[in-house]
Amino acid sequence: MSSENLVPADFSALVSEDGKNKTNVKCDRCGSLILKSANSDYDTTEFVLPMAKQKRQPVEKEAEEFTTETLKDFWMVKDMYTFENIGFSNTVDNRKYLTCADCEVGPIGYHDLATKKSYIALARVKHE
Repeated sequence: MSSENLVPADFSALVSEDGKNKTNVKCDRCGSLILKSANSDYDTTEFVLPMAKQKRQPVEKEAEEFTTETLKDFWMVKDMYTFENIGFSNTVDNRKYLTCADCEVGPIGYHDLATKKSYIALARVKHE
């Protein structure tokens, strides 16, 4: 049984007329401020992110893939210094996964080292 949602989420209420985030973006777990309103652009690039909650793998199965989720609604941030609060993972395939710097939940998005752009998944944060 698949846990993927067959009906795409409607995030139109969160996007302003000029494609920016209307509200502050906060950590879904601890409520820490990640981005202030109007500091990112809505982007529909599809990307596969590992699930935040994973079962611990036994040592003999360590080489297996992580459970992932395909997402296509992101806040794109051109400059990493725009963030109010964000954590970066070690580099994996020329990308760094993004986490909440306060509670370390994640990944909530990714940073592309080639383009220097960061992407926050709308489905993994809350908007207030």
